[in-house]
Amino acid sequence: MAEPLDRYDADLTTPQMVILELEAEDKFDAAAQLAQRMYDAGRISDLEGFLGHVNAREHQLATGLPGGIGLPHARSEFVARTSIAVGITKYGKALDFGAADGPATVVLLIGTPASSFSEHLEVLATLARSLSKESFRESLRRAYDPEVISELINSSLVFFDH
Repeated sequence: MAEPLDRYDADLTTPQMVILELEAEDKFDAAAQLAQRMYDAGRISDLEGFLGHVNAREHQLATGLPGGIGLPHARSEFVARTSIAVGITKYGKALDFGAADGPATVVLLIGTPASSFSEHLEVLATLARSLSKESFRESLRRAYDPEVISELINSSLVFFDH
């Protein structure tokens, strides 16, 4: 059974789930590297199974957001608890996630348990609101510290609109 999301204890990401200077061949490789971090952190139980869900979702609809953001995501029975892995691409590198304004330099892989449909939408909506702010996107890009990046992501998700 999936743990309910406690909005006052939002540790949806940890420094171990942050990749600085991400180098990936494409969006699928980026998702695979980030999913590996989730797997290593014990957040997902089946790496290949979860990636199958992420990639299937990616084939349905582009997950690029304006401002250089890639937001691959999936609900999956292989996700133990809602989690976010973060990749900041190596300087001068970017990945095409299908956004109209160009490729992504910040990639956030979101995994939620299959049973938590409303939570999945809530995390996506809350993150999208934060990511729509240029100052938040720049803070992520410039942090250059996994602790700071995970704190930025977690604090942006503490104030869910319930």
